[in-house]
Amino acid sequence: MAYTVLARRYRSRDFDEVVGQQSVADTLRRAVEQERTAHAYLFCGTRGVGKTTMARIFARAMNASDDLADAEGIAEAIMRGDDLDVIEIDGASNRGVQEARDLIAGAGLSPARCRYRIYIIDEVHMLTTESFNTLLKTMEEPPEHVKFILCTTEPHKVLATIQSRCQRFDFKPIPRHLIVGHLAAIAEQEGVVVDESALGRVAELGNGSMRDALSVMDRLMAAGDDHISMEMVEAALGLPETAVVDEIIDGIASAEPGVALEAASRLLAAGTSIDQALGALTEAFRRMLLLRTCGVDTEVLDLPAELRESLLAQANRFDQPSLVHAIAVTESVARQGRLGASFRALLDAALVRLALASDLIDPASVQISVEPGSKKKRSGLNPADPAPKSPEPAGVKKAASKPKKAASKPKKAASKPKKAASKPKKAASKPKKAASKPKKAATPEVETPSKADEGLEEVWNRLQGAASTQSAKAAFAEVQPILFEARRVVVRPVGAVVPSMVVDRLTQWLSEAAGREIRVEAEHAAEPPQPSATAARVDDPRVDFAMDLFDATVIDVKSGPSKKGAPDDV
Repeated sequence: MAYTVLARRYRSRDFDEVVGQQSVADTLRRAVEQERTAHAYLFCGTRGVGKTTMARIFARAMNASDDLADAEGIAEAIMRGDDLDVIEIDGASNRGVQEARDLIAGAGLSPARCRYRIYIIDEVHMLTTESFNTLLKTMEEPPEHVKFILCTTEPHKVLATIQSRCQRFDFKPIPRHLIVGHLAAIAEQEGVVVDESALGRVAELGNGSMRDALSVMDRLMAAGDDHISMEMVEAALGLPETAVVDEIIDGIASAEPGVALEAASRLLAAGTSIDQALGALTEAFRRMLLLRTCGVDTEVLDLPAELRESLLAQANRFDQPSLVHAIAVTESVARQGRLGASFRALLDAALVRLALASDLIDPASVQISVEPGSKKKRSGLNPADPAPKSPEPAGVKKAASKPKKAASKPKKAASKPKKAASKPKKAASKPKKAASKPKKAATPEVETPSKADEGLEEVWNRLQGAASTQSAKAAFAEVQPILFEARRVVVRPVGAVVPSMVVDRLTQWLSEAAGREIRVEAEHAAEPPQPSATAARVDDPRVDFAMDLFDATVIDVKSGPSKKGAPDDV
């Protein structure tokens, strides 16, 4: 005897057996009981959610009445799809005008033995516009014994004139827990033991489609094993191993890129493609983000309770901005890898980047602030706020940069004394604006109220202890304070040099926390460069534009040959 696939063998046979579309089933059942059936219906929904099955059940309810001589035989024929009075048509292979004319000609014939002649047109959106127009009049005013049931996965391709003549029913994706329950019942009837975790994985692969989930079960049962475990599902379907994916995430959370790279290498060696690996990581980060944002009891995630608890424990090792950044990185690598020369190199670089996020400059923590009459300038955000906010007050940084720029161009400053003299006043007014809104600039995770009688050393220690994100902690770890004055802090680099961005951030945070203008100066072990040449080049508009365009940081300034009267090229 030929084997029948599970999707056909366990197809629902009446309204009570329908899974996941109970509201549609109840409406159609009441329409039959009250004899209020329309002449045309449109069933819309993704693949495998029960559109064709519901059409057959509905046709059976209308035609296989108990007063017929062979009601049971008629019902069986309708459910098999070979009854004389219930004609199923594939819209993809019968999409021409001639097929539509043949259908109209057949509609004029009376049913052979039932009450209605019912046409079930599957994938109706595949019909041509001419075919739709040919059917239009017949579908609007068909003979009393004719019913139309149209099924489609793309309702937007069905002409509006056709839709307006039908009663439309939208079939929703089947929830995961309903698919799991149906698969468990089928496995019990088949005499196969399936672990709950394996059932959940199969339901996830179905992605709301019962037919897709049953097709996966068919493949697993064909392996000939009476016990289906999670390991068997992953091995038989070539899916990323959940345990190895968890190792990669643990390596990222622990800032150990070596652990993440070794786990990724094992994952790929087991036959998982890079696309699948990135997809598994993206989905894992998404779940953790939803748990951190919506809570462990959220209905956004359709997961069992034990899996929620384990995911929450893993998610608590990340903050929400880090999870958003991780999703963006993995998705970007998946998109760019198909166009690049080395997909594997991009994957490895992404894992190292995520694991060492605290040591790298986060692009999300840099914003462009634009002021009236000024050029774009790079400015950092608060230590615990990685998401861009509204432009921050220019304050100390802009006031300090103006005299340097004026000093580097004496001719221009001398030619316009009034304009040059007015700039310090404008710069001096900025700190008042910054000091008037300390709460807005403060970090949302750590309150840093202003204390007028607090020394700079106490302010420094308080801010360093309040740093809660990796980028803020890294900024304080880059320097060591060696001198505290009333409005000045001198720091020494822990490494070779203090990055200018770190100095800018520390200046901003100290000024906001102290409620007054603070200047942070870096002491270098080697002889510091001449400030006039370096500052002139860094403040050059072309350099500002390049830094904004490429998200770059100036490391060194080199001068080349220049023309007479022109500045050196950088």
